[in-house]
Amino acid sequence: MKLILKRSVENLGEAGEVIEVKPGFGRNYLIPQGLAYTATTANVERLEQEQALSEERSKRDFLEASRRASRIKEISPVTFYARAGDDGKLFGSVTSVDIADRINESDVGFEVNRQSVLLDEPIKMLGVWEVPLNLHGEVEVFIEVHVEQE
Repeated sequence: MKLILKRSVENLGEAGEVIEVKPGFGRNYLIPQGLAYTATTANVERLEQEQALSEERSKRDFLEASRRASRIKEISPVTFYARAGDDGKLFGSVTSVDIADRINESDVGFEVNRQSVLLDEPIKMLGVWEVPLNLHGEVEVFIEVHVEQE
């Protein structure tokens, strides 16, 4: 029996794959559990169309993220002025929220959310920092963050 998987099933395949299983397993387990549906000609064609649309959407998202990365590189570096002690330690910190807000204030033409700023821990010292931003699964850009004495 040929089925199309709706979701990934361990030891069978990934979502969207056409698999061949014994009729009883498909009829009594996979279909009733909502894990698969029959691989009729119409369903296979629909699956191919959905995969083509998904690939097109993925390409478009990648190109958009690449465009955004180039816009962010144009505004680098981002400068913060903060109070600090004599040893250069800040009386606060610069967080991913602060960096995202500063990027959004600089009119890049899109919204950068704080989850995109990949800062392991807040910046607590004066200096120059390279902070990665993840704009897409395959697009990562580094922005230079300057933290200077107020």
